[in-house]
Amino acid sequence: MQTSSTKFETRAVHGGMTGVRESGSHVPVIDFSTTNPLGSVETGGLAYEELATGHDLGEGRSAVYQRLWQPGVARFEESLAGLEGTDGAVAFSSGMAALAATLIATVADARPHVVAVRPLYGGTDHVLENGLLGTRVTWTDAAGITDAIEPDTGLVIVETPANPTLELLDLRQVADAAGDVPLLVDNTFATPVLQRPVEHGATVVLHSATKYLGGHGDVMGGIVAGDRGWVERLRRVRALTGGLLHPMAAYLLHRGLRTLPVRVRAQQETAALLAERLLTHPAVAHVHYPGLAGQDPAGLVGTQLAGPGSIIALDLAGGYEAAARFTESCDLVTHAVSLGGVDSLVQHPASLTHRPVAGEAKPGAGIVRLSIGLEHIDDLTADLMAALDAAAEVGGLVSSERAPDAVTA
Repeated sequence: MQTSSTKFETRAVHGGMTGVRESGSHVPVIDFSTTNPLGSVETGGLAYEELATGHDLGEGRSAVYQRLWQPGVARFEESLAGLEGTDGAVAFSSGMAALAATLIATVADARPHVVAVRPLYGGTDHVLENGLLGTRVTWTDAAGITDAIEPDTGLVIVETPANPTLELLDLRQVADAAGDVPLLVDNTFATPVLQRPVEHGATVVLHSATKYLGGHGDVMGGIVAGDRGWVERLRRVRALTGGLLHPMAAYLLHRGLRTLPVRVRAQQETAALLAERLLTHPAVAHVHYPGLAGQDPAGLVGTQLAGPGSIIALDLAGGYEAAARFTESCDLVTHAVSLGGVDSLVQHPASLTHRPVAGEAKPGAGIVRLSIGLEHIDDLTADLMAALDAAAEVGGLVSSERAPDAVTA
């Protein structure tokens, strides 16, 4: 049983499991029903109205239709909200569907202006830059947030640690700068294991659940956690636009949450050691990792963040050619987009996830992003060092040289 004093790890295992044991099962049953018996015409109509307007499933009410409410999705939402410390959460078919629903909600409230701090995930940057959903954006740094706010500003959007180079933002300072404007924090990299943004002033928390929450590279989803008002608004958007999460995906994501603390901490332990090892290679101009000396000047790791995480970005001295050679030379580490799974991945952000980003905000040509998995550190070290040897050949470096402290691309 969970109580207000239940520890995080226990909440991860038991969150969203209410009633499962009482039903005679040990794990949740997957209900694939797209439609549900309504009872009387009157009660069916009332249930439809309540769910379509964002309210909870009423006692004894019909769930009506999968687009409005689904038990497995609700379990995943309940569990994630418990980990983030919010009133509730609303799940979607992908992280971008979750972001889109949040932007649609602000436009519907006649507050289409967004203030955003780069760097952000490339998809987020792109949808804000092109205004596809009716928003308009002002790009700024953290110091310029207050001045960038306009009367119709509906959101301030930040990501910390940021994708792909892991810049950290002091969320309390950002929240103070945002004032009465809701603050959305993309918490995909940190997960609630390492950072719970609402504890530091955020209003809503966004996850690409495809990443660490699922954790195995086999399911897509997105989720937004927030207070009761935001939950109802986002449910209404989901009911009208249909960006719902499939029951099987909900089951897998809920299952992923139950091992999330163990996975995240084990991956982080490996990443911290690996970042130190990669510093020594002459092909590396700089290692971006918040756990390294000098990369957390505000002291956010240990206060806002419980740890530096398991994403590492390398700046290669040989620029684009070295980055391409490195990614293509990895063997154990897979060259692929995404992150947060049990196996390690590498990608070149400027060519892939951040390809649509404006030139002035695009990651450097020599930057590669590593998502560290659960492999043994010695095996990862051997694979990455061999790939860096190949990159050094492109850059004309030899193993006895120390790489410069700046990117030459």
